[in-house]
Amino acid sequence: MVTQENAPASVPKELVDIIITQFYRVYNDLGYGFLEKVYKNAMYFALTDSGLKCEVEKNITVYHDGRVVGDYFADLLVEGCIILELKTCENIDPAHEAQLINYLKAKEIEVGYLLNFGRKSTFKKKVYSNQRKFL
Repeated sequence: MVTQENAPASVPKELVDIIITQFYRVYNDLGYGFLEKVYKNAMYFALTDSGLKCEVEKNITVYHDGRVVGDYFADLLVEGCIILELKTCENIDPAHEAQLINYLKAKEIEVGYLLNFGRKSTFKKKVYSNQRKFL
């Protein structure tokens, strides 16, 4: 399992495999139509039952010029190195992708996944390298 707080953009394939497998398992079990919170709770239990460390509603503090200017809450943080942002919409759109990218910009985490529990299950991987954050 990954134990470092800021794993590189290439997180272990086994970790990603577990996340995606559990995403489809939860979707197939519950189907379409529940509120996002239901899927978030189900994913939390599925991931922790798989042996992964998972945090719900992980606080992400945004700084500007050394001062706190805002806070976000990522749906799930897995093994301290992957942010999962869950949606229950028709399609993943650019605003959802921008939301996840902003979460990645604000943390020393490079990899995130948008998991959509909409009418059709879909996911997208987003990467924002730590090198870009400190330019």
